[in-house]
Amino acid sequence: MKTALSIAGSDSCGGAGIQADIKTMTMNGVYAMSAITALTAQNTTGVRSILESTPEFLKDQIDAVFEDIRPDAVKIGMVSSAELIKVIAERLAYYKAENIVIDPVMVATSGSELMKTDAVSALTGELLPLADLVTPNIPEAEVLSGMRIHTKEDMERAAKAIGDACGCAVLLKGGHSIHDANDLLYVNGGCKWFGGKRINNSNTHGTGCTLSSAIASNLAKGYDLADSIQRAKDYISGALAAMLDLGKGSGPLNHAFDRSSRFAQ
Repeated sequence: MKTALSIAGSDSCGGAGIQADIKTMTMNGVYAMSAITALTAQNTTGVRSILESTPEFLKDQIDAVFEDIRPDAVKIGMVSSAELIKVIAERLAYYKAENIVIDPVMVATSGSELMKTDAVSALTGELLPLADLVTPNIPEAEVLSGMRIHTKEDMERAAKAIGDACGCAVLLKGGHSIHDANDLLYVNGGCKWFGGKRINNSNTHGTGCTLSSAIASNLAKGYDLADSIQRAKDYISGALAAMLDLGKGSGPLNHAFDRSSRFAQ
């Protein structure tokens, strides 16, 4: 069985972060493992508090995984400080990790800031150059590229700027566009658009975590980058279309919308 490691924060309401990653990886057919960067006290209405792991403890978690069950892919989500980013970059380089997908989580769906200012420079300078793929949404891409994004042409320029600066492929997600849910892949100097139908569902808590984890899962199974992205988009469309409605704010997706096991009945 293929394996995947999520390095991310814990979401106490289960819709995003480590919890969403484990659900997604499991439903996409890989064995999920985790290294927790922070505990968060949050629900669908917002983040109340954050308790970071120490750099030493995060290192121990990553070492414990790689020394025993080497992951076939690594997904990185919420990392709020430069110190933790440096630990992740150092350990992944040490282990020569493969199929690294980074979701640069800066702001929660509820609007709460999740990344400190000094962490952005560490992210771009030390971690993104190790990535096979980075999956920013439009606000995150504006921070990473230093550009304003209003059009598809803007998306192409921003994705190129990020990809060329960091030496990685970029999937710039169009979900924050008012026009469509099309995503742009910039890789090896070229652009490829992935069409997406906007689903009228306000419960989008954890969509970025889910998409990046599904991509990592498919890379772990041996699919190429384009196929991994398309399969992940199909999965998240199904999870949104299931119209799960939990919580008083922006609720979670139904990660288990396509259950076939008799034990799920």
